[in-house]
Amino acid sequence: MAKPAPATPDRPAGRTTAASPVAGEVAGAASGTGVVRGYTATKPQLQGRLARIEGQVRGVAKMVEDDRYCIDVLTQINAVQAALDKVALGLLDGHARHCLVGHGGGPIDPEDQVAELMGAVGRLLSR
Repeated sequence: MAKPAPATPDRPAGRTTAASPVAGEVAGAASGTGVVRGYTATKPQLQGRLARIEGQVRGVAKMVEDDRYCIDVLTQINAVQAALDKVALGLLDGHARHCLVGHGGGPIDPEDQVAELMGAVGRLLSR
């Protein structure tokens, strides 16, 4: 029988989880939270991508500081957004393949899984 889970920093209260501690918990997980996320295996790669994106954003700020041509700044902003979209899609893929199949603390009920996944897709597409 499923029960509502308590709130955690990365999950709101009330999400349905397995009756065991929290769906997807693994003792001694590398993250220190006890939960293995879908991106855990590629975390260093993900952090590297985010660091490069951070550098791109600093570059855009420098372009503005240097009064660079507007179209050049907009081109770089588009590149940053594309890089973030690629990271987001990778996380979404990992979430669908790992967390929603019972390994990462996601919802247990298939209807809740679909609602969560489509909500995430909707937020990605809403900008």
